[in-house]
Amino acid sequence: MKRRPGTAPAANGTGGTAHTAVRRAWDGLIQVLAGSESAPAWRWRSPQERLAAYAALGLATLALCIVNAGTMHGVPAMHGPPILSPPTNQPGLGQRVLAVAVVAPLPLAARYPMLAWRIGWLALLLSPLVPAAWWGGWPWGPPQVLALLGAFCLAGVRHQRPVLWWMWALSLIPWWLWLTADVANLNGPFGATIVFTAATIALDSISSRWRAQRALAAQTERIEVERARRAVLEERTRIARELHDVVAHHMSLIAVRAETAPYRLSGLPESARAEFGSLSEVAREALAEMRRLLGVLRHDQPAGLAPQPQLSDLPALVDAARRAGVPVELSVPPALDRVPSGVALCAYRIVQESLSNASQHAPGAAVTVSVDHEAGAVLLRVVNGPGGPAGPSRNERGPGHGLTGMRERVALLGGSLSAGPAPDGGFVVSAVLPLGQAA
Repeated sequence: MKRRPGTAPAANGTGGTAHTAVRRAWDGLIQVLAGSESAPAWRWRSPQERLAAYAALGLATLALCIVNAGTMHGVPAMHGPPILSPPTNQPGLGQRVLAVAVVAPLPLAARYPMLAWRIGWLALLLSPLVPAAWWGGWPWGPPQVLALLGAFCLAGVRHQRPVLWWMWALSLIPWWLWLTADVANLNGPFGATIVFTAATIALDSISSRWRAQRALAAQTERIEVERARRAVLEERTRIARELHDVVAHHMSLIAVRAETAPYRLSGLPESARAEFGSLSEVAREALAEMRRLLGVLRHDQPAGLAPQPQLSDLPALVDAARRAGVPVELSVPPALDRVPSGVALCAYRIVQESLSNASQHAPGAAVTVSVDHEAGAVLLRVVNGPGGPAGPSRNERGPGHGLTGMRERVALLGGSLSAGPAPDGGFVVSAVLPLGQAA
């Protein structure tokens, strides 16, 4: 099969996989030797948990300092002849630096585990070069090894698999490099290999599980954000359908009144009759465009007009809530009978949703609905007291948007809405709906 001129040959699948593996291994080695700290794969569940971890590290550091002090004053960590360094009877600067390097991983491991492991590993690697007669041979006993292992675990669990296994390999080099020629200490490298290999396998499994859980949590969070965004869009679409019906009703009245004006008003000049005819034609064209828009909004429903509820329908809504077992008191002054349709629809939906929320979250609680008029705005307030145990969640009853829908409706009118708990344990919803922008 001939290749087109100017195109690269197809990469071999096995070769590509091998190249990727080598690349990941190389990147892992660079990360171990000179990389920055990675974010932890876990999260502290509380400040108390973080404090307990730091306290444990502090106690372990203190214990290791005591062990090292005892070692420097004649208590051997692991018996055996000196390996490379000449004997000496008193600890000098090298021994003191080594003792600090052995202890350093523990206090650093909480925030900088990779740095802590590097310090401990260098101390392990360079230990045989320090005069050793005062400790009797190989200076790394179980306490010192556990300190290095702790830093190893905290650093390894933060990184991907290549970094972890490079740390495992590098951690074992000092044991096999310095102790294989010493038959008396063969248990050292073998024991270290077993311990670090078991720890690495466990860390590999734990960190993989933690990362999978974090990825799942991140995906779940993205799904919830997308679900909330879709809920807002669906609510806006539903509001648009209802407002379409309100506006379409007014446009129909304009078209009818403009068309019948020449017959209802006598003595109109010809120019006025032509103007009314033009107004009627424009109104009907606008109505047709709105019906086409409704067809887009109601792609799964027939595009028709439906009467929308008004403030005069609130008594019927309250009666239905009472029949459902919700004790409701309603206060609506007669002066609000001629509120603009958009404002009335918004107020009705807020009361409807508030009654639904009260019946769900505070069963049996008394609810007070008050509607008033002040300074060119409708004032709406729905208060429910504390009730009994909450009913089934909204997810069990079906999808709903609650306060999101209320805020969307109020925002369309340029009003304001507040909703929150009352001092007595109930809930209060208050809305200010301007009349001017809806008129």
